[in-house]
Amino acid sequence: MDETLLKPGLRLAVGVSGGADSVAMLRALSERSGPLGLVLRAAHLHHGLRGAEADADLAFVRELAAKLGIPFHVARVDTTAEAKAQSETIEEAARRLRYRWFRQLMATGEVEVVATAHTRDDQAETVLAKFLRGAWTEGLSGIYPVVEFPEGRILRPFLATTRAEVEAYLKRLGQSWREDSSNRHLTFTRNRIRHELLPLLEGWNPQLREHLSQMAALARDEEAWWQAELARLAPQLLLPGRAVRGGSRTGGEGLALEVTRLATLAPALQRRLMRYAAGQLGATLDFASTEVLRALALTGHAGQKSELAQGLRAERTQRELRLTVGPVAKTAQGTAAVVPEYCGTIPGEIVAPAFGLRLRIEVSSPAQAANGQASISRHSARLRNWRPGDQVKLRYSSGPRKVKEVLERLRITGSRRAVWPVLEVEGRLVWMQGAELDLEPGLDIAAHSLDNTGDGVSV
Repeated sequence: MDETLLKPGLRLAVGVSGGADSVAMLRALSERSGPLGLVLRAAHLHHGLRGAEADADLAFVRELAAKLGIPFHVARVDTTAEAKAQSETIEEAARRLRYRWFRQLMATGEVEVVATAHTRDDQAETVLAKFLRGAWTEGLSGIYPVVEFPEGRILRPFLATTRAEVEAYLKRLGQSWREDSSNRHLTFTRNRIRHELLPLLEGWNPQLREHLSQMAALARDEEAWWQAELARLAPQLLLPGRAVRGGSRTGGEGLALEVTRLATLAPALQRRLMRYAAGQLGATLDFASTEVLRALALTGHAGQKSELAQGLRAERTQRELRLTVGPVAKTAQGTAAVVPEYCGTIPGEIVAPAFGLRLRIEVSSPAQAANGQASISRHSARLRNWRPGDQVKLRYSSGPRKVKEVLERLRITGSRRAVWPVLEVEGRLVWMQGAELDLEPGLDIAAHSLDNTGDGVSV
């Protein structure tokens, strides 16, 4: 256990689920609370899942806290209802609710920090999961030892401890723990990684968990360096507003980068600056979108534009790459509808969680490509929401049809109609969900729906 995270007099609540890791942390901190001068409490969140099993977990933790003479905090939430309301997986909703409660607990002033029992095994699983999702460096940082919130801090003192060490410690104490039956369900991504993928990969490298944990430490340090470097460089390189004659700039929204200056920077810094600028505007860039912006800045021409996810818009002027955020569309009920956009290249793949789609775009005929018929190859593709005035050419149709009319024929109405994906290439719509279009020669587009774990299912 990392005792450097603890200081005398610290009012600390241990998040205890009843599993081996959290029970071990409560026992270890209870043993050390005297010498370390800790004011200890136990905290248990009932997620409203697993019925009687979860009720038994609560009773177990309550009894353990009473046996150790530790004050006990408990709360209940309806994770299933929250997941449905927020369009989240059960895993995502459970995590969000757990940390929301921890913050509420710290906000009362009764505790300063909450300790969670994440282990080195959890770290390895997290890093691998984020790698599979295509994370940037900050994602590969995995679980941080300390997380700061306005209300207080979350500490992870067990992050260098293995699950095997935890169980061995409990067995020496003769301390029992609870087993969560959902940890065996392979419908959850983390469980599939824990029970299937990691053991398989450890057949190639038995030290994999340790190496993934080390990768997380390296990534955290690199990320800290980048954040400090961006704080230093961004004010020098990001320009607010729009340039006007005379060398001055107008006020207003948006940020800009001088393309000649950008071209002199290392690609790593180019990407960081673009992602930083997008973040300042409330948008998040994936790798493909970042590369679209780099190409627009370094090889684009004045007047060229691109629209990306979360309303982020890019415009290339003679001297600058300008980034702004546009308005979102409205649903039939008048509420704001998220209109995401995802960029990719041909051939390639676009993963669009907001649309629940994975789109695979391929050039199916090398002969046609060689003859110039598949000139679409190597161009950028943009998966976006449809707009009024958009037109598509249906297969076996004599001419183009308005997307609005096609949606009417498909009987897509109400809120479903407010957000409906189309694929744009070089200003032409080459794919539309639910409709057979007359494709470019040699172009193949395969659409798959994403399940809750992000896996594709053919549609």
